[in-house]
Amino acid sequence: MPLRTVFEALGEFLYWTLELVPFAGNLPNILFSLIISGGLLYWIGEMRKHEKAGEK
Repeated sequence: MPLRTVFEALGEFLYWTLELVPFAGNLPNILFSLIISGGLLYWIGEMRKHEKAGEK
């Protein structure tokens, strides 16, 4: 299978998925923001645990 075929198939798939973005509206932005905020809060909590344990 030529490499060009793989890239064309990948391009068509990405084009198809990006066509769905307008239907989702602002939901992806909200989901990504919540995931990133949750990860940051978790990370800060872990850093505080290590700080209390005397680690740097």
